[in-house]
Amino acid sequence: MLEVARAKAPRGVGLKEGRAEELLFKDGWFDRVVYSLVVHLVDRPRAFMEARRVLAPGGRVAIATFDPVHFGRYYLGHLFPSIERIDLARFPDEEALRAELEAAGFTPPTVRRLHQEDEISREEALRRMRARHISTFQLIGEEEYRAGLERAERELPAVVRVTRDFLVVAAER
Repeated sequence: MLEVARAKAPRGVGLKEGRAEELLFKDGWFDRVVYSLVVHLVDRPRAFMEARRVLAPGGRVAIATFDPVHFGRYYLGHLFPSIERIDLARFPDEEALRAELEAAGFTPPTVRRLHQEDEISREEALRRMRARHISTFQLIGEEEYRAGLERAERELPAVVRVTRDFLVVAAER
């Protein structure tokens, strides 16, 4: 992740490796903390307490994560049947995020829903699947992965419609 970030970050931007649950920064150091598609991978109660600690008074935390409705609509679901079940269990819903942020001492959060539609080529969709571009591919069985990939190679249209549904949650310290 750091290698990708270094390639994309403007010159002069400092990057540090660390854990969301043990941030390497002083109390009140930041005005903003942003979690983008990662809250399903961390110990949220601990991470949110750390975010609050490193935020200055009046600082804000923002979270972008998948809305639970996303998993039933995502184009990979019919190819890899267990993805929806696995990700519904992994990704927090609005109620969980509200409760966890408030328990960490944040103000009652605001929540917005964002729906995006896009198209990608069949080749790009297959490239992503072969690269196991989402972490859930590490959690499904090899047999299901191979069967889904074979089905995709047979059935995907020339243009694949991709929808994404997000929860965007923000709160103040």
